[in-house]
Amino acid sequence: MIPSPDSAADSVAEHGLFVDNAHVPAHGTLLDVTDPATSDVWARVPDATGADVDLAVTAARRAFTEGAWPTWRAADRARFLIRFGEAIADHADELARLQVRENGKLLREMAGQVRLLPEYFTYYAGLAQLPTGTTNPLHVTGMVNYTVREPLGVVAAITPWNSPLLLLAWKLGPALAAGNTVVAKPSEITPVSTLRLAELAAECGLPPGVFNVVTGLGSPCGTALVEHPLVDKVAFTGATETGRAIAAAAGHGLKRVSLELGGKSPNIVFSDADLPAALNGLVAGIFGASGQTCMAGSRILVQRELYDEVVQRLAERAEAIRVGDPTDPATQMGTVASPAQYDKVLRYIEIAQRDGARLVAGGVPAKVPALPAGLFVRPTVFADVTNDMRIAREEVFGPVAAVIPFRDEDDAVRIANDTPFGLAAGVWTGSVQRAHRVAARLRAGTVWLNNYRKTSYATPFGGFGHSGLGRENGPDALREYTEEKSVWVDTGQGVADPFNPRA
Repeated sequence: MIPSPDSAADSVAEHGLFVDNAHVPAHGTLLDVTDPATSDVWARVPDATGADVDLAVTAARRAFTEGAWPTWRAADRARFLIRFGEAIADHADELARLQVRENGKLLREMAGQVRLLPEYFTYYAGLAQLPTGTTNPLHVTGMVNYTVREPLGVVAAITPWNSPLLLLAWKLGPALAAGNTVVAKPSEITPVSTLRLAELAAECGLPPGVFNVVTGLGSPCGTALVEHPLVDKVAFTGATETGRAIAAAAGHGLKRVSLELGGKSPNIVFSDADLPAALNGLVAGIFGASGQTCMAGSRILVQRELYDEVVQRLAERAEAIRVGDPTDPATQMGTVASPAQYDKVLRYIEIAQRDGARLVAGGVPAKVPALPAGLFVRPTVFADVTNDMRIAREEVFGPVAAVIPFRDEDDAVRIANDTPFGLAAGVWTGSVQRAHRVAARLRAGTVWLNNYRKTSYATPFGGFGHSGLGRENGPDALREYTEEKSVWVDTGQGVADPFNPRA
């Protein structure tokens, strides 16, 4: 049983892997799990070896082919998903606080995400029972053809540290609805909340081996999982470079892959925008979640007529943001998630200044007297950025905004699309015609018009270019976890010609 997130600070719990609905010891060394607000170690988890991964994957394959799970009807899977969602709702505060202790994001943001999880699982409970095949008209007589969609097998779900349970739900919901089994590997920064989620699934009656968790670093644990011959699909959310390596390794084994990767998303403000609303969207787009989100509106493109005013007002808003204890309801921005990420953000701030960007807000660590060891960074705004600067081209994954001026609509679209990424974009304008024109021209998987950072279980999410492959959420996500089979039936009414099987 995972201990309460409110356990004493000097209590360091040690966890095993979760395989076949039980905690099992691992062969690897233990990794520290640290609270980024205090820098205290509060848990330890295994750095799983190849042998540990093999144990979990073998359990998942066995559960896929034997025992109760293959006999469950779609209605049975749907009932479980609803029951699982209800259990998550019952443990919402616990799950939210575990994530805050892992990654330092605001409690109210993590709590909001957890409250949504039951709706995700209820949604996929409904999709699990929808017809997924077709009956096809044929060019031959005496034959009937239909298609069915079947589960792929064992899914490796590799998740990041910024929203560990929400982004796992994006994979786990459709994977289980379709009848697959899952081996999840959370980030080594945020493993405990995922282990707790797996416990809840077992308590809700999920058969052993259907949902397993291995913990550890990208190598050896992640590599062994991606390369395991019994894994049929890899679903990954994380950095583009890691996604590229996963795609190459999975391709060698001809495994299915879905990748939700990085972004350098443009948040575009035209001169006719509702400026107070746009400023709210700019602040939420880059400083929400401490900027640690793939969809962050990290490139703020502003039409020249409004440029100076937006820079000034955005800098004022950034300086006024309350940085501090993520569990305090008055706090508006928490920590970055790890020492490595903290160092990365500060390094990019230095790079931007060397490249000639003008610092107008932040740019330094934030001092929180009650939490002197916390990994806090002041919300940072750079003005006079050009799109060839590294701060405009590379994903910082932190609370750092790059403000870029543009002349007109064509210039805005050119700058926005001048990136290898294509995850998301925002457009702020008072013109309905312009909103739709620009949305049609932007190379991005999601475009928000006069809003930003909205997602739903009912709508697809994914990117163009280096932002990934495939889509999560919505009805299409279920197709990512199934294989299509074509079935031909001879009704006995045709005349077979053995030398012309298509006749």
